[in-house]
Amino acid sequence: MAKAHTRIKFTYEDYKSLPYVEGVRYELLDGELIRMTSPNEAHQRILIALAFLLMRYVREHSLGHIYVAPFDVVLGPPGEEEVAEPDILFISKAQRRIIREDAVHGAPDLAIEILSPSTKEKDKNYKRRLYAKHGVKEYWMVDPEDETIEVLMLGRKRYERAGFYKKNETLISPLLVGLQIALREIF
Repeated sequence: MAKAHTRIKFTYEDYKSLPYVEGVRYELLDGELIRMTSPNEAHQRILIALAFLLMRYVREHSLGHIYVAPFDVVLGPPGEEEVAEPDILFISKAQRRIIREDAVHGAPDLAIEILSPSTKEKDKNYKRRLYAKHGVKEYWMVDPEDETIEVLMLGRKRYERAGFYKKNETLISPLLVGLQIALREIF
């Protein structure tokens, strides 16, 4: 007789009750706890450069707040929550009510994921659908290997490509009007 394999689905309550272990982080996606790997040097260098440029622009124009991982983003109704941890996120002043002490509870205006070999497929597929489903207006996928950034803008419940930028080009954000980032400053 064959045994049926049942997958344990973790809840947000399970996630919150995990013991704190220094340097260990998880995402909760589709009921599965996914352990986050430590970022490499290129990831950290890109993260800092991009966050610095975004923070400067957002502050100069008094637009809202920039956060960097680790900072949880809780998406979904009670009982069906998923927890993502974008590398960088922007929350406009109009959305500031979703910011709590422990996490962001709702869709940020912008989510940025820096792709790595261990997260590339998840970021390009699952998270793309997750962020679109919950109303993240703009999603950037930063590829350190190819030195590119793909900018996606939310249309009717799905993302449409707003731009695909290479190292020698300048990124323009539809959401953050006036923002221009020369990718040579990132890569």
